[in-house]
Amino acid sequence: MAALSASSGTDTPPIRAARGAGAFARSVRRNLTAHGFLIPAALCFACFSWYPMVREVIMSFQKAKAGRTSWVGLHNLKQVMNDPSFWPAWRNTAEFTGLALLLGFALPFVVAVVMNELRHARGYLRVLVYLPVMLPPVSALLLFKYLYNPEYGLFNRVLELLQLPTSGWLQSPDVAMLAVVLASTWMNMGSATLIYLAALQSIPGELYEAAELDGAGLLRRVWHVTVPQTRSILSLMLMLQIVATMQVFVEPFVLTNGGQGVDGSTTTVVYLIYQYAFNFSNYGAACALGLLLLLVLAGFSAVYVRLNRRLEP
Repeated sequence: MAALSASSGTDTPPIRAARGAGAFARSVRRNLTAHGFLIPAALCFACFSWYPMVREVIMSFQKAKAGRTSWVGLHNLKQVMNDPSFWPAWRNTAEFTGLALLLGFALPFVVAVVMNELRHARGYLRVLVYLPVMLPPVSALLLFKYLYNPEYGLFNRVLELLQLPTSGWLQSPDVAMLAVVLASTWMNMGSATLIYLAALQSIPGELYEAAELDGAGLLRRVWHVTVPQTRSILSLMLMLQIVATMQVFVEPFVLTNGGQGVDGSTTTVVYLIYQYAFNFSNYGAACALGLLLLLVLAGFSAVYVRLNRRLEP
């Protein structure tokens, strides 16, 4: 009797294996629907995201000629780095990213704070702010190209009415990048504004009430309550915006002479990739430059995530 009870309290390895297999089968049946929904998404990612990335890495070390490919090692990378447009393109990309952070990162947050303080017409203002995002990018950029026209554009007309000096905008190498950033900010700030507004509305009202009782004004409430409470979303949006702006292409391509601008003032890294691939038919060099951009962004993201984890309370 004691032996029977002892044997019933402990399972032999075959019994444990059978129970494990049965639990796994039940888990698969229970999650079969979820797996069925995930498989098409995984296939789409594999075909349109992962495979092109792997293919880009392979082609960056190859050279295609007459339909045949051959391995050339680091030749493509050396070729793009010796291009006179290589470093100016990186400088222009960094300039666009810096200006976009000053305007495109700060402005949506300020607009969201103002909208959050309003008591009326919030829905109307949300639609108004998000409207530029719904416009086709090329249409919006052509509108700005018309507004930037030095002869009959609205911006110069306004400057004339204010008795201020007019500008060549897209025709001036000193102002062209700023003009591109202004158009890009107007086009894309709606999404960020709504994200910030949703984050602001999740902040407990008791914190603002306590700050008001302490005599804090709007700016102090924003600095001591709003910013700390939305730190995580601000950090995430900052990283996403840097990664996105480093890959800018459509705005300078439409606004400034096919992306080059005056004296190459708006030539970016992605536009240089476009030139190698579609103007020079040098896909190996284009892939090598794309791989270099990927490594730079991946390195930045890794450092940023590591620093962000250290700063977390």
